[in-house]
Amino acid sequence: MIWWHWLLLGLLLLGAEMMTPGGFYILFFGLAALVVGAIAALDLVQEASAQWLLFSGIAIASLLVFRGPLLTRINASKTTPPDVDSMLGEIAIPIDTLAAGAIGKVELRGTTWSARNAGATSLQKGQRSKVTGMDGLTLQISGE
Repeated sequence: MIWWHWLLLGLLLLGAEMMTPGGFYILFFGLAALVVGAIAALDLVQEASAQWLLFSGIAIASLLVFRGPLLTRINASKTTPPDVDSMLGEIAIPIDTLAAGAIGKVELRGTTWSARNAGATSLQKGQRSKVTGMDGLTLQISGE
């Protein structure tokens, strides 16, 4: 095959990988086609049978070696949502002053949350506030 045929095949396979839901099977065949295309462009392998053999070897070897770690890495980055029911009663710290009924930001468990002041009085910046409920991802807080 001509070198640019391999590059075109590689790009088509990479495009097909993006169109299909997870699995990363086609990705490695696309990358192998790109590698073989680059090698063929340098005239290191000219025989078509050798190019196909090289393509097959690179694709299968990279699939076996890299697919598992890639899936592990991607799945590790998925975080589980916090257990919001366990937040009831915890202490949140408003980042800004919150008037009664106002929505603002608070710090809880080392991260920033949206919170509504459910109390009758305003909460000052840095004032300890108790989580009294949840409305979606918005905490309901009131003065301690």
